[in-house]
Amino acid sequence: MAYLNLIGATVVYSKEAKGAEAKAVDVLIEELDKRTGVLLSRANGYPKGNVPVIAIGTKESFASLDEGEDCRRLPKGLPTLKAEGYVIRTVSDADCHTVYINGADARGVMYGVGKLLRSLKWSDNVLQLEHELNLNESPSFPLRGHQLGYRPKNNAYDAWSTNQFDQYIRDLAIFGANSIEILPPRTDDDAIGPVMKVEPMEMMIQLSEIIHSYGMDTWVWYPNMGGDYSNPNTIEAELAEREHIFSSVPHIQHIFIPGSDPGDMEPEPLFKWCEQVAHLLNRYHPDAKLWLSPQVMNGDPTAWKKGFYEQLSKEPAWLGGIVFGPHVDEALSELRRIVPQKYPIRRYEDITHNFHCQYPVTDWDLSFALTLGRESSNPRPLAQKHIHNELASYAIGNLSYSEGINDDVNKFIWNDQDWNPQTPAVETLRDFARWFISCEQADGVAQGLLALENNWIGPLAANDGVEVTLLQWQQMEREASERVLNNYRFQMGLLRAYFDAYTKRRLFYETELEYRAKEALRDAKQLGALGAVQQAEQILARAVTELVAQDYRRRCEELADKLFANIGYQLTVSRHYAIAQDRGAFMDAINAPLNDARWLLIKCALIKKEQDEAKQLAMIDEVLNRINPGPGGFYDNLGSFRSNTRIDPGQGWEQDPGYLYSPRTAHAVYLLSGTRAEAKEKELGGIPLAWINHINVMLDTPIIIRYDQLDPSSDYIVKVAYVGEIGVEAHKAVQVKLTANDTYVVEENLLVNGSTVTIRESLIPREVVSSGELKLTFLRTQGTKRLNIGEIWLVRSDRSEQI
Repeated sequence: MAYLNLIGATVVYSKEAKGAEAKAVDVLIEELDKRTGVLLSRANGYPKGNVPVIAIGTKESFASLDEGEDCRRLPKGLPTLKAEGYVIRTVSDADCHTVYINGADARGVMYGVGKLLRSLKWSDNVLQLEHELNLNESPSFPLRGHQLGYRPKNNAYDAWSTNQFDQYIRDLAIFGANSIEILPPRTDDDAIGPVMKVEPMEMMIQLSEIIHSYGMDTWVWYPNMGGDYSNPNTIEAELAEREHIFSSVPHIQHIFIPGSDPGDMEPEPLFKWCEQVAHLLNRYHPDAKLWLSPQVMNGDPTAWKKGFYEQLSKEPAWLGGIVFGPHVDEALSELRRIVPQKYPIRRYEDITHNFHCQYPVTDWDLSFALTLGRESSNPRPLAQKHIHNELASYAIGNLSYSEGINDDVNKFIWNDQDWNPQTPAVETLRDFARWFISCEQADGVAQGLLALENNWIGPLAANDGVEVTLLQWQQMEREASERVLNNYRFQMGLLRAYFDAYTKRRLFYETELEYRAKEALRDAKQLGALGAVQQAEQILARAVTELVAQDYRRRCEELADKLFANIGYQLTVSRHYAIAQDRGAFMDAINAPLNDARWLLIKCALIKKEQDEAKQLAMIDEVLNRINPGPGGFYDNLGSFRSNTRIDPGQGWEQDPGYLYSPRTAHAVYLLSGTRAEAKEKELGGIPLAWINHINVMLDTPIIIRYDQLDPSSDYIVKVAYVGEIGVEAHKAVQVKLTANDTYVVEENLLVNGSTVTIRESLIPREVVSSGELKLTFLRTQGTKRLNIGEIWLVRSDRSEQI
């Protein structure tokens, strides 16, 4: 039996309530009406008789209410609350059925209402509290929020109406968010897109009003896109644009200007420019603050960072604080040490991307990188909680970087952790599922979201939980009501369950096809070189002509279409108007090859161009022995799970989730995509997946590889496949130093250009390995900030013909 039945309850609040306090009453009544079909009545005083009551307000508001009967009075002895905190008390006996929500301030009232909503059991004509509530809560961090950018680059927001934004901002407020960051009309993106319903400037104004209506702060992410800021004409035009925005947008509390990504100003002119912007901002918003980040994206960042921190040491009065986010090359603890204590630090954490990002998925399987890509639906509740808590003490909270709806679950994990870092992730997930999806399926969905995170742990081929996850989601699908089946949050989880299982099924199938194709090539002497090649090509083609698990794929396609209709989620470029495949359109990669077919087919084409049979057979032998280091040698694809054990882990993910001081598995998917992919493959003679699945480090962190049980009487040849950083510009190149056993310099200032693969062979004399052990240390000496290595062959010099 329910502790408290609230169907037919009266919502009691002060007639003096305004702003977020009055909005909280609307949120309570409107959201419960949507879920139960029952519209609760309102009153500015307590009703007579034994009517259930939900009483809402600040302490001052409660004092203005008609006192009514003794049982209706606000309980005495309530604790003193911190800003934005609340008390919830329930009374349920024969004479009185009342829920009291007492906020420290208007925001506290909103968050108290949110907590009650998340605690209720609801369905059609059902509204119950299952147990007594006796809560005193205040947020642990003063900043809690997310960026919601209205621009074509996002994977959903640009398709939203103002009503959809209002609902999503309300959802975040229910889970304790107090800030939303919006974007100006001009950023590093197209001005408008095909799915936009409102002109960008008008949307910016309306979003500011919506955010304010919930008592939240409006932040504006405002990059410097003007080009040459030493030109007076540029300065004049840029200031005019900002004056128009600052004077038009009614509510702005903070402006955040990134140092880079985008933007390329040097530190001294950057600080001078920001001072001008700050003064202009305060003309229209006197209490607004301007924040800066030491983000630096291009080239060698050393000199730029030095200049930035020199400017910061002058402690400019106009600066409101510093922002930590992607492309900030110091750990947050180190940044807090550097930044003068007068300046707070805000976290701008990337919760939206899977790889080539601030917090990549640890040791992510290559099959997922090739298909789900950088910006898929990515619930990572346990990882996000860890990332939050590991660094929480150095900042005032987080206002995260998001590119759309794909990171929806992660947003609510961060909200709860910024409110209380002790909150178990599963508790947030149960609240999330209960409130947004279904009370009956709350634990199933919560555990299902955890299972989706577990799908990404370890090698996909060895993860026997993937099929179990799908079976669980399929059962929830069969048991779900029509309301749940049409719920975009349920659809997102369901899509991932089908997609992951489909990818695993294809991985097994296509891996087997690759083995069979190589079997055909091994029979080249019997079949003839061209006959073997033709048979291998036919076998590899079955991945396209004889597809597997098409029921899974069809369900993925159906769910993708439903998600576009329901929430504007753009999962394809052609049907759903995504700006690019790597901008969330992972359904376009659902059938991306998971084996080395692309590389093998290019090799087959090269073999067919050769006229001499003997040379054809030699080329086939090279294909089959590509990774063979010869007897007594070693081969490692450093991105693989097996070879990863050779790599010195550094601090490791637990202490260093951003991998600033630790090597990480990375994915050069960009080598196989974009307009130059085919030309690049021809130039390199094919691109094996071992180059895509590599290891990388940041800045001055070395890659250290260890070997033992070597022959101390043998010289060795080390052959290395260095993977260039994305981009062909000069500043994307990196120079590398390679040393053996700390003393012998193998390579000095080796140039590795961007967007290609550099293969280098070097001698390691026997004197260096006289102990039978070898430590290879790769260090970036200058150039772009990342060093990437795909493969290493360590070959006895008397077997050097192997490579």
